[in-house]
Amino acid sequence: MTTEVIAQRSDARDNRARILAIARASFAAEGIDVPLREIARRAAVGPATLYRHFPTKEALLTEAFADQLASCAAIVEEGLAADDPWRGFSVAIEKLMVMHALDRGFARAFTSQLPRAEDFTVQRDTSLRLMAGLVRRAKATGVLRGDFVIEDISLALMANEGIRAETPEMRVAASRRFAALMLQSFQAEAPLPPAVRLPLTRS
Repeated sequence: MTTEVIAQRSDARDNRARILAIARASFAAEGIDVPLREIARRAAVGPATLYRHFPTKEALLTEAFADQLASCAAIVEEGLAADDPWRGFSVAIEKLMVMHALDRGFARAFTSQLPRAEDFTVQRDTSLRLMAGLVRRAKATGVLRGDFVIEDISLALMANEGIRAETPEMRVAASRRFAALMLQSFQAEAPLPPAVRLPLTRS
């Protein structure tokens, strides 16, 4: 392998890493509507370079949020491993809401339909299936209200996405308080209106 080829491959790796770093920061701060051309500009590469690495925005989103997707699954698995099902459910809800509050882009992507992001959807749906198991365990204790549905978690996450604060620390504090309020309502035995089967929104 020639020195020139090695240098080209190194440049390509550096470009890809820089695009991902810029995309993660941009999506977290501004949401997933940041245009690809703007990400290319911020990463100091041409649009063609970005598209060589990430042919679609969905491909970039999937790669940019890979760590968060893995963290979601790990959080729910931690909840499932708890000896106390209600405690496991409560901790998982709080951690998920805090994580979503800190990353506007991931929060929006998680509760959206991304038709061309199959890998993202598969990983997201894995977390939701795990969460359904967490819900069943919590219901079996009699603490989680019997009419609770998995869409109630989606509803809480959508509301949590709306938190705006001046600093990340304030967003975390607000999200934890909101999670506590939600968890109290999840335990309440007062009747609720019928559950709403919310479709995931298209981004």
